[in-house]
Formats: sequence, structure tokens, C-alpha cells
Amino acid sequence: MMNAYAILLPLLLPIIGAVFLLVFARSVWAQRIGGVVFSGLTLIASLYLVWVVDTAGYIVLQSGGWAAPFGISLVADRFSAIMVAVSAFMGFTVAWYAVGEIDTGRLKRYFFPLYLMLLFGVNGAFLTGDLFNLYVWFEVMLIASFILMAIGGKRDELEGAIKYVSLNLLASMFFLIGAGMIYGITGTLNMADISAKVAAAPDAESILPAALLLFVAFAVKAALFPFFFWLPASYHTPPPAVSAIFAGLLTKVGVYALFRFHTLLFVSLFSHFQTLLIVLSVFTMVTGVLGAASHFQMRRILSFHIISQIGYMTVALAIMTPLALASGIFYLVHHIIVKTNLFLISGVVVEMKGTDDLARVGGLSKSAPWLAFLFFVPAFSLGGIPPLSGFWAKFGVVKASLEAGHWWVVTFALLVGVLTLFSMTKIWAEAFWKKEPEAVSENENGIEVDPSEDRGGIRPLRWMLPPIASMAVATVVIGLFGEPMFQYTDRAANQLLDADGYRAAVLLQVDALTPPTQIIDASAKGGN
Repeated sequence: MMNAYAILLPLLLPIIGAVFLLVFARSVWAQRIGGVVFSGLTLIASLYLVWVVDTAGYIVLQSGGWAAPFGISLVADRFSAIMVAVSAFMGFTVAWYAVGEIDTGRLKRYFFPLYLMLLFGVNGAFLTGDLFNLYVWFEVMLIASFILMAIGGKRDELEGAIKYVSLNLLASMFFLIGAGMIYGITGTLNMADISAKVAAAPDAESILPAALLLFVAFAVKAALFPFFFWLPASYHTPPPAVSAIFAGLLTKVGVYALFRFHTLLFVSLFSHFQTLLIVLSVFTMVTGVLGAASHFQMRRILSFHIISQIGYMTVALAIMTPLALASGIFYLVHHIIVKTNLFLISGVVVEMKGTDDLARVGGLSKSAPWLAFLFFVPAFSLGGIPPLSGFWAKFGVVKASLEAGHWWVVTFALLVGVLTLFSMTKIWAEAFWKKEPEAVSENENGIEVDPSEDRGGIRPLRWMLPPIASMAVATVVIGLFGEPMFQYTDRAANQLLDADGYRAAVLLQVDALTPPTQIIDASAKGGN
């Protein structure tokens, strides 16, 4: 029973919070307090889930008492548990930050209920054991994120939201078609059952077209090359708190799906995707970092860096050794924290200076030395400077690539790391180190601002500094005490490589009811 609570609470708390805040929709303070409280409770529940799962190995809950594969399965292993926990940490810190940044108009348009619905969808995607329900959770995330992006009603926000939702709806279409094809071939949508039937089937290649559709769908969600162009066109348009939670979580759900795709659903088909995934990962690294180097606005630079860093995670997946997978999971945790923090810092810059255009800001190292230090930690962690978390993440991926003999991958990974450091140094030199401009100019929204005027004060410090500081501390702690984290991710990686263990945990004794020994052509069962 306690295990059931452990897997249910990260789902129940956000949805209960969303309903609660809808009831008190007219109270701005209820929205702010409720958003922080329910996201904080979700964080506590997720940490409990990590502890229980690390002890038990797997937690499986069959909804409605229906045994798998007939019912809907919720499954938590070490990988999904740590993803829920780090996502909940981001949810809590960004909610705290949003109390200071999100204006009353957006609060009255149900910002926090939608925000909690987004966390609900993210956690559901990590914990589902059913392919169709993974699609449903993706759609919950898509609806909530689209409204959060467009809720301000400004032209650039609406334009970014349309670009975002259009490409993601196309990915959803590929996902739904692929899932339908898989059901038609195997007669099941339970991930463990699909895995068992594909692994044992002599004609597993017959499912390859459906697997390719799913791969494309997940690649779009993850912003993998060449499907990434929706991300830099949209992530800089909403308020920084919204951009931050998107940057930290949404693409990582796509990466998580790719990990499940290759380590569980279609393990026997991995050889068909390995070279393709390595090549696409390297292109993702390079094109993302070149895009970042060519821009001069903080959030546009950071948006392209999301893309480049995704390449490190997926190349670790493509190498498919225990060290590579452990490093990829470590990289996911590191990047979620660091990238979210950098977007929040860009929001403080906008709050203080009226813009994040590097040509129009400067002197922040003197006027806000606390912000300069807080930027330094995640920025140089992203660049891979020791002893911060990014160094160990990159080191693990590079070492795994060398052990697998992929020298050319290492060359590009190191080159991209140098260019990433260059981009972070550019932001540091322009926004923090150079003298602040004196001329009055227009920001990107056409509003006249004086970049030399410090617009900060009690509001940014009171609400925005603590969340940023907490993530900076997390980055330093993970870097200085990386061994315990790597030990956990190593256990998670070995669990991912044990697909038989996942199948046994979910299917238990139902093999006699649904033989996993061959692919079943469902159309042949009633094709008259």
C-alpha cells in the first residue's frame, strides 16, 4: 500500500492542486501560495519515491485491479524516479520564482492551475507503463504548455506558441499512427508486453516502420536534429519563468522517451537505429552551438544551447554501455537544473534592465555582484568547467565514447564544449563585465528603456534570488559530491539494460494469459 502511495502522490498532488486553485481562481494570493505549496508537496513526494524505488528496484501499480497487460500500468524504476524528482525540484523552484515575476493578469488567467497541470503531465509521462497513455500524457503537457505560452496574448507570444504547437502536433500525429500500428501488430499497448513480444519474435523487423514513426515523434519532442527548429523560434517569447520550466523539462521528456524506446520497447531493433542516432546527435551538438554563437540575446542563446546539449544525452544513449547510459542520466539531471537556472537568471536581467539583448545591458558585475556569481555557477557548469556538475557529465560521455572507439564523436563533443564555453563567456563579457550603456533605446518589444537604469530592487531579490541560489547550490553539490550521484545513475543504467527485469516486474504471472513468445497479427484474428 505504501508503494502505491509512493507512485501515486507525484500524480495526485499536482492535479489536486490544480483543482484547488481553480476553485479559488479569483484570489491572487491563493494562486501564489497554492502554486508554491502544491509544487513543494510534489517535490517531497518525489523524493520519497526515489527512496522507495532505490530500495525496492521497481514499483508497479495496476490501475483498477486489472493485471497487465489488460489494465493501465504505472511503473517506477530508478531512472523514472530520479526524473520525477528533479522535475519536481524544478517545479517547486520555478513556482517560487513565478510568485515574483508573473503578473496579476496571467495569474487571473489560471497560470498556476495550468502550471500544475504541466507538472502532472510530465510526471505521468515518466511513470506510465503504457504506450497509448504516454501519448495521452504528452498531450496533457502540450495543451498546458501551449496555453502557458500564449496566455499573455502578446503578438510574439502567440506567434511562438503557434510554431511550438504546430510542430508538436505533427509529432503527436506520428506518435499516434505508430502506436496504432504497434497495436495492430502485437495486440497490446503495454510497454513491457510489447517489449516481450518483439524480443521473442522471429520477424521483429516487421515492426520497424512503426518503430521509425515513434522515433521521429520522440526526436521532435526532444528537439533532435533536424527536428529542432520549433524550439528557438518559441522559447524566448513567454515570460522567463515559463521559458525556464519549458527549457528544463519538455525536451527532456522526449529524451526520456528515446531512452525507453531503445532500452525496453525495441531492444532487438537497436542496431537499425544506433548509427543514425549517433550521427543525428553529433549534428544536434554542432548546429545547436553554432546557433547559440550567432545570436546576441540571452534567451535565444540559451535556447540553442538546449539543442546542443541534447546531443550529448542522445549520443550517450546511442553508445549503449553501462557507463554511457549512467553518464547520459547524469547529464539529464545536470542539464535540467543548469538550464532552468540560466533562464531564470535571464529573467532577473530583464526585470532589472528591461531587456536581455546583450548590446543593451552591461555593468551587472558592479550593480548586482550577487547575480554575477549566480550566473557564473550554471554558465560555467554548462561549459564543463571542473569541479561543477557539467564537467563530470561531459567527462562520463567522453570516456564512454573513447571506450567504444568513437574518436570522431569525442572530437566533436570537445569542440562543442569549447564553443559552449565561448557563448557563456560572451554573455559574461557583455552583460556583466562591460560598462553599462548610457543611451536610451528600445527593447525587443518596442518599449523605450534606459539600460543604465537599474529596475531591480526588493521584488527580484525577495522572490527570484532564493530559487536561483538553490539551483546554484545543487549544481555545486552535484559537482563536488558527484560520486554518490554517479553510483545512483549507474544503478539506474544497469536497470535500464535489464529489460527482462522490467518485463518481469510488470507482467508477473500473466504470461499464460498473453503469450509473449511471438508477434501476434491482430488483423488476422478477426479479419473476415
